[in-house]
Amino acid sequence: MPTDNRPQPAANRKRIVVAMSGGVDSSVAAALLVEQGHEVIGIMMRLWSEETVGGRVFNRCCTPDQMADARRIASRLDIPFYVLDTKDTFRGQIVQFFIDQHREGVTPNPCMECNRHIRFDWLLNHARSLGADYLATGHYARIEQRDGEHVLMKGIDDAKDQSYVLSVMGQEQLSQVLFPVGVYTKPQVREIAARHGLPTASKGDSQDLCFLGDGDYRRFLREHAPEIMTSGPIVRRDGSVVGEHSGLANYTIGQRKGLGVFASEPMYVIGMNPYRNALIVGTADELGSRELTASRVNWCNGRAPDAPFRAGVKIRYKAKAAPALVEPLSEDRIRVTFDSPLRDITPGQGAVVYDGDIVLGGGIIDRRADAAS
Repeated sequence: MPTDNRPQPAANRKRIVVAMSGGVDSSVAAALLVEQGHEVIGIMMRLWSEETVGGRVFNRCCTPDQMADARRIASRLDIPFYVLDTKDTFRGQIVQFFIDQHREGVTPNPCMECNRHIRFDWLLNHARSLGADYLATGHYARIEQRDGEHVLMKGIDDAKDQSYVLSVMGQEQLSQVLFPVGVYTKPQVREIAARHGLPTASKGDSQDLCFLGDGDYRRFLREHAPEIMTSGPIVRRDGSVVGEHSGLANYTIGQRKGLGVFASEPMYVIGMNPYRNALIVGTADELGSRELTASRVNWCNGRAPDAPFRAGVKIRYKAKAAPALVEPLSEDRIRVTFDSPLRDITPGQGAVVYDGDIVLGGGIIDRRADAAS
């Protein structure tokens, strides 16, 4: 089996903090680094969780069971293990961001914001304070050094690749982070876990939106931002009212079912206007768009290109990279023109730019070229 693609022989022993979640991927990341002879420290972040009438709904990525699993893994690997209280920081920067973005009528990707502000900023700084040379995580991605630069690349296992949500990283972070499992497939990772006798070998994968104890983001918004769920008009692009919605947060771009709109041809959600509290619907032809703009763009090498270029662009975590022309508009803003129309360009999601397996950077979609206002 391959080993991590960064030179880490035992003779070059490093102190490495591993972000442990109690899952198989972070457990194997820690096991591989111990196997390579490094000084490994396990840290689990205690994130914010909701209070409910029936008691506490534990955050799905740091439940008591998850924490117990992480402790057992650390004990088996004979490494120190600490729990880091991250509740207030996570609540203020990630959960509030999720709520505020829905107030603006966009669909955010909290995982990207967590990587930007929590994992590869707040936690990385904490690892540095412990004298760590690196922070390691269980993400399926790779980092290679080429021509003096650290290059972020897709993981070997295309089905598990997580490079999309890591596109917020720059050279400083990439130089101090390790992704030990990125050179393995998921089945290989489970084999390694079994070989090391780790109890997480057959454990299921974690889910997105970990701060939702029950996974129901609509219920969460109803309780924490009820004004978002106010009913309002469903309109066509010309402003004609064709129905009533139950709250903008209940809908996503491209949604067809559950609109309650009767028309001569199928209607889809093509936009939202939070200022009018209006849900905008249209035909399949109106849904497709060839162009978007994105802001808050991060270039992984730290430099914005000085001319338009061809690339593959992913508009959602599970989407395929679509061929497009990428035009830099400023240091942190781009226009993307796709070769063919895409039906689910969604403001708030990431637009991540690829050159084959290499992540060049990415930003947050702020509008489609033909979006209704």
